Amino acid sequence: MKRITMIIVGCVFTLFLTNQLPAQSVSQDDMMKAWQAYMTPGEFHKMLAKDEGEWAAEISSWMDPNATPTKSTGKMVNKMILGGRYQEQRYTGDFMGMPMEGIGTLAYDNAKKVFVSTWMDNMGTGIMTMEGKYDPATKTINFEGKSVDPLTGKDMKCREVFKYVDDNNQILEMYINQTGKEFKTMEIKFTRK
Repeated sequence: MKRITMIIVGCVFTLFLTNQLPAQSVSQDDMMKAWQAYMTPGEFHKMLAKDEGEWAAEISSWMDPNATPTKSTGKMVNKMILGGRYQEQRYTGDFMGMPMEGIGTLAYDNAKKVFVSTWMDNMGTGIMTMEGKYDPATKTINFEGKSVDPLTGKDMKCREVFKYVDDNNQILEMYINQTGKEFKTMEIKFTRK
């Protein structure tokens, strides 16, 4: 605990020196309370933990919004890591006739009050990052973020809608904005195995 306290104090001192904290004095007790709240898993982490296990995935993907979707299947294995603070996602399946594997993380950031998502797979060499808020009325996390456009090498806007249909079914819709116009590029139906 003493080492953790020293690390926290060091981080806060660094923020103070770089003018990212107000000049007013911050007590060590206040720093510890803030860090404790930041690091303690809460209700949203329990919600993520309910999704642990193996899920079958049915994927529809569109390269062109007017085309018939390409269909593929796979499986996602979700596991809570680092003391229940993050959900690790490991995907295996096929995509457009090629084997596909991917790794994602899903977290709830207690300080920012948002869900944070990362995704990487063998269909690229970049990492997609997104943030979103949960809407309890629709049981949906609405993510916004960015991914690289392989044609230009520049970031493009992307959006995901992740819906908790019930305890055993989920739907993920992905939208990209490559040319100034958004279109749906993927829909994944997850079913608990």
